[in-house]
Amino acid sequence: MSNGNNKNTFAVFGLLFGACFWGVVWYPYRIIEEAGVSGIALSFYSYLIAIAIAGVLFTKDWRNVLALPKSIIWLSMFAGWANLSYVLAVLDGHVMRVILLFYLSPLWTLILAHFWLKERTNLKGIAVIFIALLGASIMLYDVSGESGFLPIPRSESDWFALSSGMAFGIANVITRKTEQLSVLTKSYAVWLGVIVMSLICIPIFNESLPVPSFFNAKDWGILTLISLVLVFGTLATQYGVTNIAANRASVIFLFELVVAAIASYTLAGEVMTPNEWVGGGLIIAAAFVAATSETG
Repeated sequence: MSNGNNKNTFAVFGLLFGACFWGVVWYPYRIIEEAGVSGIALSFYSYLIAIAIAGVLFTKDWRNVLALPKSIIWLSMFAGWANLSYVLAVLDGHVMRVILLFYLSPLWTLILAHFWLKERTNLKGIAVIFIALLGASIMLYDVSGESGFLPIPRSESDWFALSSGMAFGIANVITRKTEQLSVLTKSYAVWLGVIVMSLICIPIFNESLPVPSFFNAKDWGILTLISLVLVFGTLATQYGVTNIAANRASVIFLFELVVAAIASYTLAGEVMTPNEWVGGGLIIAAAFVAATSETG
């Protein structure tokens, strides 16, 4: 009995650790960005360090890599873009707005599961879709009317946040189809995906990849710290998701919103507008309903 309780405790801790990491990781990234380094380059180097650290710690897990199913490529690409676009969004946008738009991911997962996996959507699932779309519309509505009244993304950070949530939703659906893969294998796929997507985006966004000598000791220290926490945060989160029921894990991970709200206010002085509070509240409600009920 005690072993089961310990496993449950470690799983909850893993989810809370991951939630805290994603709620504050934007701040050290912003510190280095101020030196003139793009979010794409920061993502490339931090995930490159992360996969190097994991490669040393878990050398044996590189065996039989060629025997992996082709679906791992799609998981890598979509999960990679979800992580990269999230970083790009929080670097230039309002942190809580970005995270709340990202939390539309249960909506995209629900829709994709219905049409792709042929999972039946019940009344609660339809309610999740309606509440989430209503919340997004209120958040994206320009009350000043200066940019028009249509509830559409107004900035690059909005687009990045929405695309991050969509890519994460697709990755979740792919994950359901690759349940035979280990936690570490999926983690490697995500890290490699960010590196590849960064390299693809550099010419598309007309960015440059600074040489390693561009960074000073402080920058490398921050990047290495981010990468270390990234490795253990990813593994801790995956452990939590693996050993706790999906609905309970999703609710626990909503703690990220609390961490992000406190961090964005205290570290960046960011304050949400009334329509962001209302729209964000509806998005959280939709995510909570999706997490605590069988919607598919």
